[in-house]
Amino acid sequence: MPPIALLSQHLVCTGQLVAPDAAALARLLLLAPVLEEWVVRAGLQEWLIRRAAFAPVPIPVALSAAAFALLHVGAGWHAAALVLPPGLALALLYQRVRDWRWCALAHCGMNALALGGCAL
Repeated sequence: MPPIALLSQHLVCTGQLVAPDAAALARLLLLAPVLEEWVVRAGLQEWLIRRAAFAPVPIPVALSAAAFALLHVGAGWHAAALVLPPGLALALLYQRVRDWRWCALAHCGMNALALGGCAL
């Protein structure tokens, strides 16, 4: 395996992603995607979109992605930094479809990919 792949796996594959039990799988694949997307996209980002109706699109996207990353600081600053790019992708998805359920589904898929990648 190339050194960069080992380094990235070492940074990403920590905690619950390495050896998830049934409760961790439920949190990662159901609870976290639904609650986080409901709060961050349907709550915060939607509020920002409506409040800043004449502001440029990047403001609600950037602020909701930052809030999403901050939700993960409990796992360490490296975890918050790692979820910032997926948070931006989810914010852009919400900006386009304005339905948090699609974001929750995408979030679940991202978590499933991370679980699968760490199981290898």
